[in-house]
Amino acid sequence: MKCLNLGCGSRFHPDWTNIDFVSTGEGVIAHNLTQGIPLPDSSFDVVYHSHVLEHFSKTAAIDFLQECYRVLKPEGVLRVAVPDLEQITKTYLIALDKASQQEKNWQENYDWILLEMYDQTVRNFSGGEMRKFFCRDNITNQDFLWQRCGIEAKKLIELGQKLNKQSNSIPQPTFKQNMREIYRLFRFPGNLKELCLKMLLGEKDYQNLQIGRFRQSGEIHQWMYDRYSLSKILQQCGFQAIVQRSATESYIKDWSSFNLDTEPDGKLYKPDSLYMEGLKKAGKSITHR
Repeated sequence: MKCLNLGCGSRFHPDWTNIDFVSTGEGVIAHNLTQGIPLPDSSFDVVYHSHVLEHFSKTAAIDFLQECYRVLKPEGVLRVAVPDLEQITKTYLIALDKASQQEKNWQENYDWILLEMYDQTVRNFSGGEMRKFFCRDNITNQDFLWQRCGIEAKKLIELGQKLNKQSNSIPQPTFKQNMREIYRLFRFPGNLKELCLKMLLGEKDYQNLQIGRFRQSGEIHQWMYDRYSLSKILQQCGFQAIVQRSATESYIKDWSSFNLDTEPDGKLYKPDSLYMEGLKKAGKSITHR
């Protein structure tokens, strides 16, 4: 069985073909997925991507899914995981009611779920307001964050606390360090180019340029999906036998053994996910597992 993981990040299986925008490990192919999938037609039994599709615009997402369809063999399986808009909005409404009633910790839970809804869509700098949340000195709703984000929450909290400590202990640069920065500025053409742009555009327009660059960098969410809209776009791209899944259910043989949507102990990797699968061509011999 030939399997392909697109936008794999640091979570990939060594027996699969793994592609991401930058290589994140041994054997991970670096490729800009907005330029298509650099593999032959009908070459894989499985194509999988997790929390990738939402980073494409609605139009570009169709092109990307059609590329997934192209590289799949007949009766091949596409498995998609995305943030679950329905789950997020339902949790938001619960948090709104409970926070309004001053229930313990629900003000913080409300703050978080609002960020989960909007921050990755509207942010203008890396990490956005979520990063600020994780850098708080005292995060009182860690259980809620773990429930929403899984093991990632623990890692992000630890990273946020580390960044917080670093920002509080950064010493003022010395004269020698300042001179070194000036040397670097003129030594590397890219730095000089940025200085010229800043001088030509002025502070405000240069900041707008930086925001535009960031928003085109791939970090932000350009669309969100629920079970209806994701099913609809998969159908539009030619997939059949489309079905919503849990983290452990799949058309894919021995799916859970790959530990892509789950941890080795069975815990969910991204509990906030919507999982959906479709087939390039519905096969009578394929049954739900």
